[in-house]
Amino acid sequence: MSQRAPELPVLANAGKSWRVLVVENDVQYAESLIHGLRRHGHEVTAVERGGTALQVYGDADLVLIDLELPDLDGLEVCRAIRTVSDIPIIALTARGTELDRVLGLQAGADDYMVKPYGFRELMARMQAVMRRARPVPRTADVISHGPLTIDAGSREVSLYGRPVVVTRKEFDLLHLLASHPGSVIPRNRLMQQVWGDSWSRRTVDTHVSSLRSKLGASDWIITIRGVGFRLGNG
Repeated sequence: MSQRAPELPVLANAGKSWRVLVVENDVQYAESLIHGLRRHGHEVTAVERGGTALQVYGDADLVLIDLELPDLDGLEVCRAIRTVSDIPIIALTARGTELDRVLGLQAGADDYMVKPYGFRELMARMQAVMRRARPVPRTADVISHGPLTIDAGSREVSLYGRPVVVTRKEFDLLHLLASHPGSVIPRNRLMQQVWGDSWSRRTVDTHVSSLRSKLGASDWIITIRGVGFRLGNG
């Protein structure tokens, strides 16, 4: 059963606006929340599925997430994001026991609010987590890694100045690895972020093999056995 969305009083804007990702599959609740956030000057993107959230959270400054999602458990989404990002996360959920709160915070949420909650309190908690947060630089539109260049704006890849033709998912995979140079991206997290809820274990291996072939060397993508992948130096 859908719960009533929180009341949305007009508040004085704190002077800063953020890009907020709302992950909520209750349409009524989401619409009310989005309306309130936009009234206070925030830029809002809303998605209903955890897999989609894992693909787009990188464009946000703050994530507001319900833990009851149709495809993935919200706790798993929090863990996946926290593995590769310090972006502030606030869980907004009907799960209200002490154990639920502990699990949410352990999964990577910076704060935890139980529905129904007051909109004034949500705004205050958003301001608090953003004060504590380290600045999260936006991923560069163009990433250069030695002779390899990845242009997120045009979605083009070049090696030694020559274009490399890649598919949409191959680009997303390579861009994710290049956005975290030196870091190992766990296989499951990578699959969830690039493919959402439609993947098999062989999917990532096939795309990695194809990318290695197109880049001309297997060392461009390093397999960390039993863990995941990281970008190499070719």
